[in-house]
Parts: sequence; structure tokens; C-alpha cells
Amino acid sequence: MTSRDAGDTAWVLEPILQVPHVVAAVLLTRDGLVTGYTDALTRASAERVAAITSTVQGACRTAAAAFADRDAAEVRQVVIESDHGYVLIVPTDHGTCVAAYGDEEVRLDLLAHRVHSQVARLGEKAMVAAARDADGGAPA
Repeated sequence: MTSRDAGDTAWVLEPILQVPHVVAAVLLTRDGLVTGYTDALTRASAERVAAITSTVQGACRTAAAAFADRDAAEVRQVVIESDHGYVLIVPTDHGTCVAAYGDEEVRLDLLAHRVHSQVARLGEKAMVAAARDADGGAPA
């Protein structure tokens, strides 16, 4: 499997696909726009997954805030278990999100570890890019 990218995002999704029984993954913005997806999905399917994922995250933030009797809450991950497998949704600190789907035989602990590792790498890359933008060039 390979990634279909709207940009240079293969480095994020490819390692997730290496986890046994992972079927597909999508990289999206917090507002539900696709920035990359794997070959198991068509563009239309990736856009549908992204829109649904964005909605699920919003609903989970609202639910977490309501249960905590707070005005807002940030979600660290969402896990959906179905009769077909698992969906893991992990937002980043910079407005993107990784969603991955594994069949019923996927080891959820391995999937979660890999997705969180890739989200951390995304954060590191975003910090380097921000430093370059602030300095007008490469960091010293």
C-alpha cells in the first residue's frame, strides 16, 4: 500500500500501514479537509472519512467538556470499535489529525503507538517549519 497525497504526507501514513491488519489511513485538517490518504481509499471515500472524522472529534470534545462540566475540552484520541474493526483518531496540536482503520485482527496497542508516534513526528516537523518561517530561513 502507498499513500495518495495532496502534499508531502507519505512519510506520515506509510509507517502506520506497516502495522499488521491496518487497512487505511487519512491525514486531515481539523475542519475535515483531506491532506493525504492511503490507496485502500478512493478520493471520495477519503473525503467522506475526513468529514465524518472531523464531526466525531467535535462531538467528542463537546461530550468531554459536558461530562467535566467545563466550557471546552481537547481530545487526545478517539477509539471506535465496530464489528469490522477499529478506527483510531488522533488530533495534533497544530490543527491536523490522523485517522487510521484496522480490521478486527489489528492489535490496537500497536496501532495506537504507531499513530501517536507519527503525530509526534508531525508536531516536530511543524515546529521546525514555524522556526524557519519566523527567521525567514533555516534555523541556526
